[in-house]
Parts: sequence; structure tokens; C-alpha cells
Amino acid sequence: MGVVICGQLLAVLILSSAAAAAADPDDERCMTHLSESLQDPLKNLQNWTTATFASPCQGFTSFLQGATCNNGRIYKLSLSNLSLKGTISPFLSNCTNLQSLDLSSNQLAGQIAPELQYLVNLAVLNLSSNRLSGPIPPQLALCAYLNVIDLHDNQLSGPIPQQLGLLVRLSVFDVSNNKLSGPIPPSLGNRSRNLARFNSSSYEGNKGLYGYPLAPMKNNKGLSVLAIVGIGLGSGFVSLVISFAAVCVWLRLTEQKLDDDEGKISQLMPDY
Repeated sequence: MGVVICGQLLAVLILSSAAAAAADPDDERCMTHLSESLQDPLKNLQNWTTATFASPCQGFTSFLQGATCNNGRIYKLSLSNLSLKGTISPFLSNCTNLQSLDLSSNQLAGQIAPELQYLVNLAVLNLSSNRLSGPIPPQLALCAYLNVIDLHDNQLSGPIPQQLGLLVRLSVFDVSNNKLSGPIPPSLGNRSRNLARFNSSSYEGNKGLYGYPLAPMKNNKGLSVLAIVGIGLGSGFVSLVISFAAVCVWLRLTEQKLDDDEGKISQLMPDY
């Protein structure tokens, strides 16, 4: 009886060990596609291989550079300042246990994939200091646990999605130094007291962006109107002076002509 129990326990341990060694299929798919979308010119990710993707985690132990594991799943990716190029794969959404994604200070281009909305456990999103372009996906508002959104120093354009104001856990929000335009949503610029507030440094460096907490924009239209009025008044005064001078000259010439005519007439008339 004891032998049977021991055998069963051994079989359970072997199966558990094999399950721990095998990668979650979603994580494997996630990392495989991410590796294909990235370029690593400095060879910083040497252990990013098919073999490692097949078994990146064992419990809390990670065998993949830049990845942190929790209970056999990748829950943190930190690939900051590695001179990486390429794009951000939409298949990152397969890493469904991911809580922190840091790809900052690289040379990544392209757009932020709307598919990141499926990272429902994501708390930290740092894509700052890259070359990302296009709009900020409003779908990020579906990542309800987001605490940090750092997108500064990119080439993002378009408006700031109003939906991001629904993220009640958001305590860090930075979109400075991009090409964003339009009004800052009140739900982000003027938040209620029980929510974290963001000062002007979170929005500066976007020429087309306006609204609180940024300083009011200068009224360039008003200046243009004043300039036009000034130019008009100046032109009118010059025209008046020219016209007055022309009239004076005409009167002088007319007077001289009358004097000449009068002299001629007096010469022709007989003396009495």
C-alpha cells in the first residue's frame, strides 16, 4: 500500500515538474512574435531563442533576459535602454499575465498596438523615449489596473483620448514632447480631489495641445487684427497726405495758368 502511494506521489511530482518546465502557450507565442518584430543590433538579447521561449519560466525563476516570472508566467518585461529597433508586436497581448511593460529609451518605431487592451492585468506601461508615431489608442482605457502611462519623447499625434480619464488608478501620466493636438480632456487635466492630478510638465512640448493645466495660448488672432488695423490707418494717413499734396499742386498750377491767361488778355485789350 505504501509503495503504491509513493508511486502515485512520484508520478504527481513528475507531472508537476513537466508542467512547470513547459511554457505557457500564450507566453511562448507572445515572446516568439515580439522577438520577430524587434531588431537587436547590439546583441543584448542573446538568450532570446526558440528553445528559451519554449521554457522561459520555472515557478519564479526566469531563463529569459529582461523577463520576470511569477508562478510559471511572465509578469514583467523590462527591456529599457538596449538600443532596440523595430516595432512593438500586437502579439504582446498574448502575455495575458503581464503586469509591467517597459520598452523605454530605445529606437522603436510604428504605432502603439490597440491590441494591448487585452493585457487586462497591466499596471505599468512605459514606452517613453522612442520613435513611436500615430495616435494614442483609446482602447488602453480597458486596462483598468493601469497605474503608469509614460509616453513622453515620441512622435505621437492626434488628440489625447478622453477615455483615459476613466482610469481611476492612474497616478503617473506623461505625454510630453510629442506632436499631440487638441484640448486636454478635463478628466485628465482637472481631476477630482480623490484622484491623482498631473501638472503641466505631463503635457508640455506639444505645440497643438491646449487647456488646463497648460498656460493659456497667446491670442494670435487678436494681434493680427490689431496689426491689420494699424496698417490700414497708416495707409490711410499716407494716402491722405499724398492726396492733399496733389490738390495743392493742382491748385498752384491752375492759379499760375489763370495768371498767364489774364496777362495775355490785358496785352490784347486797347488802351483808353
